[in-house]
Amino acid sequence: MSGAPRPASGNDGGRPPEAPSSQGRPPEAPSSQERPAKAPSSQGHPSKALSSRARTRLAAGTLLAPFFALFTVAMIVPVAYALWLSLFTEKQSGLGFDGPRTVFDGLGNYAAALGDQAFREGFWVLLGYCAFYIPLMGGGAIVLALLLDTALARARRFFQLALFLPHAIPGLIAALIWIYLYTPQLSPVVAAMEAGGIGFDFFSSEGTLPSIVNIALWEWLGYNVVIFYAALQAVDRSLLEAATVDGAGNWRIAFSIKLPLIRSSLVMVLLFTIIGSLQLFTEPLILSRGSGSAVTSTWTPNMYSYSAAFERNDYGLAAAASVLIALVAAVLSFAVTRFTNRKEARP
Repeated sequence: MSGAPRPASGNDGGRPPEAPSSQGRPPEAPSSQERPAKAPSSQGHPSKALSSRARTRLAAGTLLAPFFALFTVAMIVPVAYALWLSLFTEKQSGLGFDGPRTVFDGLGNYAAALGDQAFREGFWVLLGYCAFYIPLMGGGAIVLALLLDTALARARRFFQLALFLPHAIPGLIAALIWIYLYTPQLSPVVAAMEAGGIGFDFFSSEGTLPSIVNIALWEWLGYNVVIFYAALQAVDRSLLEAATVDGAGNWRIAFSIKLPLIRSSLVMVLLFTIIGSLQLFTEPLILSRGSGSAVTSTWTPNMYSYSAAFERNDYGLAAAASVLIALVAAVLSFAVTRFTNRKEARP
């Protein structure tokens, strides 16, 4: 069609003219208003950064200093002194007219303690004590805590307080109370048992261990119940509600959900119970004062150390026995921690 308008000769195919290219020209520098603001840096002010770190370290040191001072005085110094004391012994010089003198004995006190049958038998007593005490303590505390955590429990605050109150009583007073309750002709408990035809001598060789286990349970059961109950309160309730919706019963929820989620508390209580069992001292010492008691002055390793120090005045032997007890406690603590960590690491 000859009448159609033709594109201008300067435009290719009717396309609009392209904008001028900036290639070949240096980019224009942004104005001062368009430049982004630089983040403040502390490189230009090293004194301010150092002063801030110094203040942080000073505050941390001030807060931690009382703890480390008390830890050093109450823990490190006595342990170091016991180690030093265990390397020495007292011997008579000549005919004994000059009195005893302290001499270096090396590992002699450790050999004497390990070679003493009374010291070794004390660990067998502790083994029997742990066989009774730990299952009853752990199982009873878990069952009571689970019962308090259920929706059916009523008056939880009252039962928590009632269970915890025996722990607030010092161990010495608790042992004296139970000595009274174990003594015939004085105890209403023994009188009621005899009226029911049950005769049991709490001070006999067969009844001594159950008697001491009962005192320890009365003292520490409520304390562990509070620990387990606090851990159960931290369990996510949505998990329990989901399990209930899926049809899980109370037993399944308790053993499949609640107990696995408070594993750390279970391990902590087990560890503290083992260490506390190795330190058994107050209850058997008070029970040994009872008439006809089968508890001797060396019934447990701690009582052996006490007897060596304050009855035989052999402080080197007492220190060596104490160090050996601490080593056994450290090994058992490491074994329990390693075993539980390995079980948690398994898929």
